[in-house]
Amino acid sequence: MTCERRCWVEVDLDALRNNLSWIRHRVGKETKVMTVVKADAYGHGLKQIAGHLMQNGTDFFGVANLEEAHAIRLTGKDWPILMLGSCLDTEWAQAVEWGVSVTISSLEEVIRLHRIAEHQKKTAKVHLKVDTGMGRLGCQPGSVLELAGFIHSTNRLHFEGIYTHFADVETDVVFTRSQKLLFRSVLRRFESRLLLPSFVHSSNSGALIYDRTLVGNMVRPGLLVYGIIPPGHRKPVGAMHRRLKPSLAFYSRVTHIKWIGRGDSLSYGRTYKARRRTKVATVSSGYGDGYPLAASNQAEVLIRGVRCPVLGRVTMDQTLVDVTAIPEVTAGDLVTLIGTHGNEAVSATELASRTGSIAWQVLTNITYRVPRIYRGTRAS
Repeated sequence: MTCERRCWVEVDLDALRNNLSWIRHRVGKETKVMTVVKADAYGHGLKQIAGHLMQNGTDFFGVANLEEAHAIRLTGKDWPILMLGSCLDTEWAQAVEWGVSVTISSLEEVIRLHRIAEHQKKTAKVHLKVDTGMGRLGCQPGSVLELAGFIHSTNRLHFEGIYTHFADVETDVVFTRSQKLLFRSVLRRFESRLLLPSFVHSSNSGALIYDRTLVGNMVRPGLLVYGIIPPGHRKPVGAMHRRLKPSLAFYSRVTHIKWIGRGDSLSYGRTYKARRRTKVATVSSGYGDGYPLAASNQAEVLIRGVRCPVLGRVTMDQTLVDVTAIPEVTAGDLVTLIGTHGNEAVSATELASRTGSIAWQVLTNITYRVPRIYRGTRAS
């Protein structure tokens, strides 16, 4: 059965390729690029995006868990993958079997991984994470050399990489500088003992935009790959970032139009009451599709290139908007929830700002029931 789409996402693969090209130009030929594709490639569709990025020159993939690594393995058997999160008890053996590089933060993890690799008679690839101030994962800087020494002493562990993660590179210059100095001090100790691994990485999307000096020989962009600049208070480095283009647009349809009178209320909780006679359009998407509940009475959508305020509470499958300014509006009209129409645009960053969220969450909250359609020269 073929049904007309009530809402859908369109992913521009040409924009994605352009953004990756920009990142490569930013870091230079000698620096590797690990594209972060966790959370279903930031809502863009992991399998399709991973394949496209690999075809267009990414060097590594960063994922959050083993399930995401498996999805990439089904697309590309030997593609390099780093699991950025810690392994669960049941995941260590599978990670070694699939050749997925794992993040290590403690001696206990090193010992466990070595035992599993020894049992499988395989070599496990390790990226040692250093906690310089993020506080989630990573070993303390003072214990790094001990862990690295143990890794080197085994015949089943390959010390492939070392990395850290910036906590507030978009805003806090002083704290970011302290993180970089601490990480560099660790690296100097490694260099003096000839223990430095193949890959050193610290720079995320924010660092690529706001920080002039990059630490390491590999960068780890996430949001930037998808054409969105992480918001921050620092001044971006240069102006080339203006060439980045968002790769995702989120669309829906008008299903019904009616007039309401002054004082009439709308939706659950009656949080909106009309101050004048108002033309209202019902849009065929809601929080069940990933359009934020917090957009209620706060956000705007685009219809025929005109900004239309959201009225009342967003419901699971439908949203109400003010279309009084569009005399010709009709059922079936395209509604742009995220994207561009005519001279107007609603970005994921704008929607996040209006809903007290962040662009990362806006993108990754678009649910499974919203089909992804791929556009561009290599879309299939």
